[in-house]
This record gives sequence, structure tokens and C-alpha cells, in this order.
Amino acid sequence: MPASRGVDADFLALPLDDVVGAALDEVRAAGASYGAVRVHRVRDRVVRVRDRAVEGVSDVVRAGVSVRVVLDGAWGFAATGDLTGAAARDAARLALRGARVARPLVRRPVELADAPVQQGTWVSGYDVDPFAVPAAEQAELLLSWCGEVLATGGTHADAWLHCVKEQKLYADLAGTRTVQQRVRLQPELTALVVADDGRADTMRSLVPPAARGWEHALDPAGCGAEAATLAPLAAEKLAAPSVDPGRYDLVIDPTQLWLTIHESVAHATELDRALGYEAAYAGTSFATPDGLGSRRYGSPLMNVTGDRTEPHGLSSLGWDDEGVPATRWDVVRDGVHVGYQLDRAMAAERGTASNGCAYADGPLHAPLQRMPNVSLAADPAGADLDGLVAGVEDGVLVVGDRSWSIDMQRYNFQFTGQRFYRIRSGRLDGMLRDVAYQASTPEFWARLAAVGGPGTWSLQGALNCGKGQPGQAAPVSHGCPAVVVTDVAVLNTEEEGA
Repeated sequence: MPASRGVDADFLALPLDDVVGAALDEVRAAGASYGAVRVHRVRDRVVRVRDRAVEGVSDVVRAGVSVRVVLDGAWGFAATGDLTGAAARDAARLALRGARVARPLVRRPVELADAPVQQGTWVSGYDVDPFAVPAAEQAELLLSWCGEVLATGGTHADAWLHCVKEQKLYADLAGTRTVQQRVRLQPELTALVVADDGRADTMRSLVPPAARGWEHALDPAGCGAEAATLAPLAAEKLAAPSVDPGRYDLVIDPTQLWLTIHESVAHATELDRALGYEAAYAGTSFATPDGLGSRRYGSPLMNVTGDRTEPHGLSSLGWDDEGVPATRWDVVRDGVHVGYQLDRAMAAERGTASNGCAYADGPLHAPLQRMPNVSLAADPAGADLDGLVAGVEDGVLVVGDRSWSIDMQRYNFQFTGQRFYRIRSGRLDGMLRDVAYQASTPEFWARLAAVGGPGTWSLQGALNCGKGQPGQAAPVSHGCPAVVVTDVAVLNTEEEGA
């Protein structure tokens, strides 16, 4: 895959050949069946402002070398922050020692699915490196957004910006050697409004994080455009009637639906979770392998893909952390569960090829099976948002994500949102508050009655999907259109909390 721009020269100037050579020579001499070295550097900058003041700026670089081996059927892993050949050799020896210690405890020897040898460089698509923009200039932009909130009725305003640049070199005994550079950015703005009676509520911007550069913060349709609307929306919500609990047809905007997809589809179709490997922490899944190919996951309108190739997707890349090239595959086709997320070890258990889901979030962490961009396809002939609303007689429009809850098997869930609008006879009839919807995963997706057209599809997501022990955070996007889901239980959160 060709690079759209180059990897930064200061990363390529690191002693990469010395590090790779020293580590791989060591694991090769030990007879390891798999050996990989990863040089990994991550830079995170966070800028926070509140009202008219800068609250803080952090700019942190994590860099190091890790070595991962399979020796006599056992995993070994070690890492160091010392980017030298000598340190890499020591890490390799430590990884091999770990595998030897683990070997007597291994009940099922590690096998890895084959992967073709890869060589290349990949850089995510962005226009302006956010680290080329001074933090003071970034803070000034955030302060201007807060000023708009305060000038339009906000009691307080909070804004923050998270910029990430991640660079990796991966090389293994088979001959794969890849270099990647990924940039991502999340701007966010929140208005707090306190009503005369003392009640308070917040309204957050809908702009998602994306694998883009500084241009994402300057997007004319982004936080800057939302700044003057958030406080009035929060005030309108405070004055809105509380929802009557019951069953409603829901029109769900992509700004909320992505989170329901993330929790009820994307996590549920991780094979390591379905096989119980994550039971101690992240949980299991109702979507067990015995139903693959026959399990009815949702209505025939439901088509979901796993995808490492989506432009500007947070989980898009050239190769995963086991050297497997990015790809795209079906997870749910015509409402039937047909695919899992796989790294090379999980793929070997299924007797198939990996679809490139190995990822480590930092230089000192071992790769885990992690989520690609998992997205719901639009209906090519689907309606726009107004058209979807027009088809609902008695319902609620849900916009923006907020809190959620889902059980350990990804079966029963509850979600709420930022904004809710009553729908009567195909028209919006004012805002509501205190809305949450509740369902089981198969019930909810079986009631998927309409899928919006491509014009309603957008890429949403998060920078911090958590998994593993010790915990790791992975960025992931979910694309989806607006949808209609019928006859869903709606709760009144105020009454439920009373």
C-alpha cells in the first residue's frame, strides 16, 4: 500500500536496523517458531480550557522496543524503553526466558495462522500535522469556542483537544518489515447551563474523533459551528417535558447509534471474548461460534462489516501488530452473523486466516485482539433523516451519545443520548428529557425497520476503547446511517433514579 506522505524523519533516524537485527538474531538462534520486534512511539497532546482560562496542556511521548516470541508453543514477551540494539537483544532474551517459564503451564500450545510476508510503508491521511501547530494556538481556538458558549447563555463551558501521532516499525522472523504513521484528533466542547430553579444539564458537541490532522478542528461544520447552539439546546432540554415511559418507535441518529453498535455488535463479535479468553475482565459474548453462519443477529436490513481500510477510520492501518495487511470483511450479512474479529492465534483456532485485529496501544504492551472499524451499511435507496422521521407515527428521535450499560455477555443493554425529540405523525414535536432505551441485542436489531441512505451515514467513534489486563485503550470508528427501530422500551431516567 503506497504512503500518502512520508513517515517523520526523526523516527526513521532511530537505530531501527540495529534494534531489529539484534532482537531477531537472538530469537532465531533460540529456535523460536515466531519472533517479532516492534519499535513503537506514541505522542499524545491534550489541551484543556474552561470558560476563559487554559486549564492545562500535556504533551507526552512514549517510546520503546518490544519483542514477542513463540517458543515451544508458549508466548514470551518483553519490552524496554531503551532504543538500542543492546537493549533489544536483552529484551529478546527476557522474552525467550518468559516463554520457557510459561511452557510447563501451557495446556494448548500456541499456534498462529499463516500470514504472507509484507514489506512497505503506510501513513494515514491527514493534511496538517497537529503537532506542527503550537499548543497556544490550539488553546486560543478552544477559548473562542467557550466564548461562544458563554455569550449564548452557557453558565460554564469546557473544551478539550486530544492529538495523537503513533509510529511503528514491525519486523518478524518470516521477513515481514513494515513502517506506519497514524495521526488522530478529537476536539470536544461542552456547555453547562443552570436553570433558574437550580436544575442543571450539559450539552456536548457531536463532532467525533477522526484519523485526521489539525484540519479536523478547523472543519467549518465542526465544534466552531456547534459552539453557539449548545447552551440554547441545553436550556431547551431543561425546559422540555419529561418522557412518558413506554414503547416507542425510535429514529436513531449516527451520533448515538455508533455506541450501540460498538457495545452490542463490535464487542460481541470478538472471537477471543466469545471463546471465554476475556471472561475475567472484559466479559464473554452471547454470539458463540456454534451459531456462526446461522444465528439471526438482526433484521435482513442489517449488514455490518469489520474494516481496517476505511479512510479516516480510527482503527484503519496498513498492517496489524502481527504483520497482517488491512482488510474488510462481513460480520453480519442480511441479518445473519457470519464473521468474527481475529488475530493470528484466534484465526488458527478457527482454521482460517487472520483478518488483522492484533494491536498494542503502547511500546511496553503486548498486542491483543482488538476491534477494527465495525460499521453498519447504509441502504443505497434509503431515506434521509427527514424521510425516516416522516415514516414514524409515534416515536422519539435520539441524537448524540451519553451513558450506557450492557451486561458481560453483550446481551441486555440500556443507552441514553444527548438530545431527544418527540415524533408525532411524522413530525418533530419539541424536545424531551430523561430518555433512555432498553433492549436485548437480538430483540433490538430484529426490530430494525428502516436504514437511512448514504447521505445519513457518518463515521463516529472513540479514542479509548478499553480491554485487557493490564488495560489498554484502542481508537476505533463505527460508521452508520440513521435508522428506525420499532417498538423499543423507553425508560424515564429521572423516575428510575428516584
